[in-house]
Amino acid sequence: MHTTQLDPTLSQTLAAARAPGLTLVIGNKNYSSWSMRPWVLLHAFGIPFQEVRVLLDQPDTANNIARYSASGRVPVLLAGEIAIWDSLAICEYLAEQFPDEHLWPRDVAARALARSVCAEMHSSFSSLRSTMSMNIKASFPGKGRTAATQADIGRISEIWEECLSRFGHNQFLFGDFSVADAFYAPVVMRFKTYGVVLPPALNAYCERVRNHPAVARWVEEALAEQEALPKYDTLD
Repeated sequence: MHTTQLDPTLSQTLAAARAPGLTLVIGNKNYSSWSMRPWVLLHAFGIPFQEVRVLLDQPDTANNIARYSASGRVPVLLAGEIAIWDSLAICEYLAEQFPDEHLWPRDVAARALARSVCAEMHSSFSSLRSTMSMNIKASFPGKGRTAATQADIGRISEIWEECLSRFGHNQFLFGDFSVADAFYAPVVMRFKTYGVVLPPALNAYCERVRNHPAVARWVEEALAEQEALPKYDTLD
């Protein structure tokens, strides 16, 4: 997860964060892959929420983010007096609170696999994260190709192929857009930035994800951001 600093508009958004309903605290949309997941999920299912955008990697980050969560990280979902500060926990909370939306697949076997691949995304692929950080505005074709990262790309490809062939019906990973697609949406962004070559079926899946209205909106707003973080914008 990313460590963050509050946006300069904090004075205007603190009240929103304490208002009834849901408030999602996120990082810069260009860089914060962890924030992207629950934000896309909320928009994909039309769940109303207020957004507080914070800035990444600033000197007073820890003190500022502590206003929302002691974790010092984003995303954070505020639901009344409840704070949920982990992307997977946020998605599970939303699935519990909005059961009629079916954020997870309805089929038991599909749902079990979806939870498994999301947990693997959540806990694994450390090389991909470190050598191919999310940067939607950038284009770094061919960069970040360590052996470990190639292994991560191979494993992700296997996951997508299995899900699409068993349950996806050539649409999203489990047919309809779900938590699983939201969880892998930042990977789709990374593959585009770094020019990762995939088989045609997986390229088509990536295109469907990028064209999903919730994902497309995140990308549009990421491209409009003015902030830059040199450590992510310049590769050795």
